[in-house]
Amino acid sequence: MTRAGRKARTARKPVAGGLGFDTSLSPARRPLRAWRAEEINACWQAALERGDGLTGAHCIHELWMRGEFTSRIEGALTLLWQRAAASIPEWLPMHYIEWLPTAYETALRFSAARRGRSNLYLVLLDFEDRRRGPHGVYVGVSDYPPAQRFDQHKAGIHAAGSVLKRGMEVLTGPTLHLQHVARAEALRIESALAEALRDAGLLVEGGH
Repeated sequence: MTRAGRKARTARKPVAGGLGFDTSLSPARRPLRAWRAEEINACWQAALERGDGLTGAHCIHELWMRGEFTSRIEGALTLLWQRAAASIPEWLPMHYIEWLPTAYETALRFSAARRGRSNLYLVLLDFEDRRRGPHGVYVGVSDYPPAQRFDQHKAGIHAAGSVLKRGMEVLTGPTLHLQHVARAEALRIESALAEALRDAGLLVEGGH
């Protein structure tokens, strides 16, 4: 099921405001980095009680970046979708990805000097049938918003075969800082980012 579909089925009124930190910060900023584990756990429980998907997403994200056990991240994602689907931010993946911290670390090495209309984007790919699975990543650039471009891929519109057949969701978070970039610079970053992710051990498609 798509992210939009899950939100439609479990929609609740979004809850504004965080629990002791600025929820508007990018996940790459990791606003809970300095918090102790017990503080994050308390914040997480309060977010669930309030149906606050944005705060809950930051809690999950910080634990994810710290290398928390797979089962805990998967369980937390399930709970958050059950209790706060309408207010979960686009940058929180729907699926557990072992290499998500690496994707953030790698993408943050790139920056754009010139503004424009192009957006870098990553798509999670299903590679369970591959020895190096279960997930890979597609690196692309488009003048459309990443979510819209993903929908185009899945509809067969100028689609990359890997995204059409294997695309699971857009991984918005790692490339939030690489939106609205001049076309020539975006194409340069696309190629370099794909190569850097390959060097980091990810199974990469795209990035031409």
